[in-house]
Amino acid sequence: MAEKGLKELYIDELKDLYNAENQLLKALPKMAKAATSEELSIGFEEHLEQTKGHVQRLEDIFKQVGESPKGKKCKGMEGLIEEGSEAIEEYDGELLDAALIGAAQRVEHYEMAGYGTVIAFAEELGETEHVELLNQTLEEEKETDQKLSDLSGDINAQANQDEETAEAETAKKPESGKRDAGKSNKKSRSAA
Repeated sequence: MAEKGLKELYIDELKDLYNAENQLLKALPKMAKAATSEELSIGFEEHLEQTKGHVQRLEDIFKQVGESPKGKKCKGMEGLIEEGSEAIEEYDGELLDAALIGAAQRVEHYEMAGYGTVIAFAEELGETEHVELLNQTLEEEKETDQKLSDLSGDINAQANQDEETAEAETAKKPESGKRDAGKSNKKSRSAA
């Protein structure tokens, strides 16, 4: 294998982030459409616009270093997006929103880790302009994660209240067989 240096690793990691951001550009509209909370849907739409800016910043860096941003598939982001898609298939209502927030926060944490890594590489390589651009994106990712955390409080409480209400209504029914079947379904869903 040919010897590579930190500069090549830096470019490789930037390509990974570029692909990840572009995958997210395709996933965010689906998440916004699936969300039942208007506030969550708007949050996904706002992050879509931010993500376009993230892609632009990465393209600016690639122009500066004379490299193409293409050529790498981010398998990590692909898996995270697939998990989000599964949530859309498996849940509805506030429970879906809670699942979407969880999926989105995993994406944000993945991105924050990636941007933290390339910032460290850029600092070591003396790429101060890149550090500034990448830090802008990292801060936006952190803000999005915080907004998701803030939204999750109300959404999780509502999802829990809806579940408790459904369980109470089921308990009122005289047929215990239906109640037991509902509990086993819930267990099998959570195990999936």
